[in-house]
Amino acid sequence: MKKVFINSEYITLSQFLKLEGFIASGGEAKYFLKEVEVELNNAFEDRRGKKLYTDDVIKIDGQEFIIVNEN
Repeated sequence: MKKVFINSEYITLSQFLKLEGFIASGGEAKYFLKEVEVELNNAFEDRRGKKLYTDDVIKIDGQEFIIVNEN
């Protein structure tokens, strides 16, 4: 499981996708989420503005990520 470090209370799903290189710009998030299944804490998620908090687990294409707060 890959740790994704943030330095704020949360990041949005579209920010996460951009940070991890799944999309090149935030505008691509809508289309990406229509084509690729994304799980957030074992539930499918397709809202690009969904807030991701510390200890949230995201699964995309067999990869797992966990949100970790740097502070």
